[in-house]
Amino acid sequence: MAKKKAAKKTAKKAAAKKTTKKKGAKKTATQEPLIVASKVKAYVKSKGLMTASDSLEAINKKIYALLDEGTERTTANRRSTLKPQDL
Repeated sequence: MAKKKAAKKTAKKAAAKKTTKKKGAKKTATQEPLIVASKVKAYVKSKGLMTASDSLEAINKKIYALLDEGTERTTANRRSTLKPQDL
């Protein structure tokens, strides 16, 4: 009985690894959210619109891109502090 349970657990773990690890997957698939979804939705709602669920992921991608550009500019200017003008 214990062997069957152990076999099921390892099979589940292996299946989980296969589904999360895909070749050619975009880098942003593993990036954690930098936005507060409820705040974004509330802001959009205040404008009289609705928010699609996939728009939050797109906003997150834009923020990562903005921060990547800012950090590149910061290092190019030989600084270690990200400043507003870098964005």
